[in-house]
Amino acid sequence: QVQLVESGGGLVQPGGSLRLSCAASGSIFSTYGMGWYRQAPGKQRTVVATLTRGGSIYYADSVKGRFTIARDNVKNTVYLQMNSLKPEDTAVYYCHLLPGGSWGQGTQVTVSS
Repeated sequence: QVQLVESGGGLVQPGGSLRLSCAASGSIFSTYGMGWYRQAPGKQRTVVATLTRGGSIYYADSVKGRFTIARDNVKNTVYLQMNSLKPEDTAVYYCHLLPGGSWGQGTQVTVSS
């Protein structure tokens, strides 16, 4: 089973930026797409952005124009560039192989002054 490891979370002030990374344990992009999801305390896990195997991209309305999903086929890594961060972006962020594959362990993003 493919293992996913996220990194790049942390504490940032409103308006700041972070880049999350999700490294896979093998070559995945010929088989899978990838999604970024987030879960805030007391709330359900929701989709943030997805990148299909064919390269199609989806963004949740709440992050359009601020977040960018991208992949590096050589490094087997997917990134989520997050700009203009808001307090409501605070959550644990997870990467997920699509469809129906592994989940990463999650990385905490906190946006606060």
